[in-house]
Amino acid sequence: MTMNSLKDVYHDQLQDVWSANKQSLDAVTALGRAATDKELSEALIRGANGISDGMEKVAEICSRHDLDPNGEHCKGMEGLVKEAHAHVLDAEFGDDDTRDAMIITQYQRMVHYALAGYGCLVAFANRLEQDEDGAILQKCLDDTYDGDRVMTKIATGGVNKAAA
Repeated sequence: MTMNSLKDVYHDQLQDVWSANKQSLDAVTALGRAATDKELSEALIRGANGISDGMEKVAEICSRHDLDPNGEHCKGMEGLVKEAHAHVLDAEFGDDDTRDAMIITQYQRMVHYALAGYGCLVAFANRLEQDEDGAILQKCLDDTYDGDRVMTKIATGGVNKAAA
């Protein structure tokens, strides 16, 4: 597809964020199963639920714009999911706390990618005067920030100390 306008970029990135969410969902679910810290495991379950909610919201926006959310494959998230497998799911750890610290690391890398995607989409929607889209995407962005803050609190509140 040739990009001729901000609207074209917006549509492309809606599909990209949906793809990123789809790819990260299985990885986050697996990270949640691998976590041994109860608070961490529960936060990852909530994170997976948030990813699902974000996918639904982005799919609804795509539908209003006559877009197939499956129209793009996010190579960036593909790489981050591979990293989560290499550094957690397929890696060996001699200590559960150390694994939990690495789980947080890999999860936050995926979350930060999502933050960038949602942040751009909010800016595009607002510039294109897609107010309803902008409000929905802002909620996704806010929820993603909240999840990131929770993960930082878990890391600094005990997981990193236990891993040290």
